[in-house]
Amino acid sequence: MRTSPQLLTSYGDFATALVAEGILSDPWIDGAPRFRMTPIAIDRATQRELYAAAEDVASVHAEAAALCAGDPALVARFFDLPPSYELMWRMSAPQWHGIARADVFLTAAGPQVCELNSDTPSGEPEAVALNRVVDGAGASGFDDPNCRLGDRVFAMLRAFLPTEHPLTVGIIYPTEMTDDLSVISLYARWFESRGARVVLGSPFNLRPDGRGGVALFGVSCSVIWRHYKTDWWGERRTIWRSESAYTDAAPLSEPLELLASAIARGRCVVVNPFGAVLTQNKRMMALLWEEIDRFSQPARRIIRRYLPYTARLEALAAPRLRQEQPLWVLKSDYGCEGEEVVIGAETTPAAWADALSDALPTRWIAQRRFQPFRDRAGQSINYGVYLVGGRAAGLFTRLQSGGTDRRAICAPTIVRMS
Repeated sequence: MRTSPQLLTSYGDFATALVAEGILSDPWIDGAPRFRMTPIAIDRATQRELYAAAEDVASVHAEAAALCAGDPALVARFFDLPPSYELMWRMSAPQWHGIARADVFLTAAGPQVCELNSDTPSGEPEAVALNRVVDGAGASGFDDPNCRLGDRVFAMLRAFLPTEHPLTVGIIYPTEMTDDLSVISLYARWFESRGARVVLGSPFNLRPDGRGGVALFGVSCSVIWRHYKTDWWGERRTIWRSESAYTDAAPLSEPLELLASAIARGRCVVVNPFGAVLTQNKRMMALLWEEIDRFSQPARRIIRRYLPYTARLEALAAPRLRQEQPLWVLKSDYGCEGEEVVIGAETTPAAWADALSDALPTRWIAQRRFQPFRDRAGQSINYGVYLVGGRAAGLFTRLQSGGTDRRAICAPTIVRMS
């Protein structure tokens, strides 16, 4: 870690230091601090334990993607994929991974991975910037697990292309939304500082480049860095019976077909690959458990060790779920960052019954609730382990009393070197 003569004694000073680099601009949420000044310090053994769990779960997802690529009937049985989703899967299968984030919790039974965010993982700016602010003499005995994250991401990106190809990266993101601007800014800085040309835009800005590839604002791109969720490229669908249909439900057919053609010609690569349309879908975790006998022996051990039991909602009897309400968590297939999650232990019986009857079964899973360790304030710690090319590369840590969502407190995370 670097050292600094500055002593941060107030959250205002801390927030000022965080935004000074121009990446983070939102150190507050709903008028309250979004970050914790005091770092979470873990030892090397704990870091290895977290990293091993994340890497093992990623390897199981890779095995599952290969299994699905060879068995379309399995895909049809577990995933309710409309035509554009099928196209995304066929474009890349079984490729799905570039960067991901496994959400790992420590429990009395060992690490538990509640999900693997393999589509458009976020939190990198917070993870990097928070650790940079933890300075001074007291930091000399600690290691910053995120200091090489940018190097690892760029090396992975470079590996997708032959070395003689010029690296022009088109970062595709929802330009009408501001939530992830810090992520986009960080990616752009990482790539540009290492020699790549970067162009920013949305799927609607993609055009043919006249040579079989794709262009963004007239610039031919050898790589499309996709920070636009797979379910936003596809048909927009409701998850509740009582929910009104989307007025703009049509998929982004033209950009998808353009990218599919460019990929098939070898003129462009997409990172993360569109195969994440399956691995991001939470019903993949149900497949891992329900079809566990189809996996290798090492994969079976990983599933049983690290993944809470998960099943498709339609595979479990509603009376059982009502009776065992405190033991279960309901999650929609493409919900993220705590959205579309119903925790039985934190829900009234009436609301739980309503959720069970209103949820469209083919869009949901039920997952066994586990008990993470909690701190003195009653908060659990979600260790988000970044994976780059299947290997652990950093930590994004959040604390919250209930399920992790946008209100979670982000904390610096450092590792004791001794």
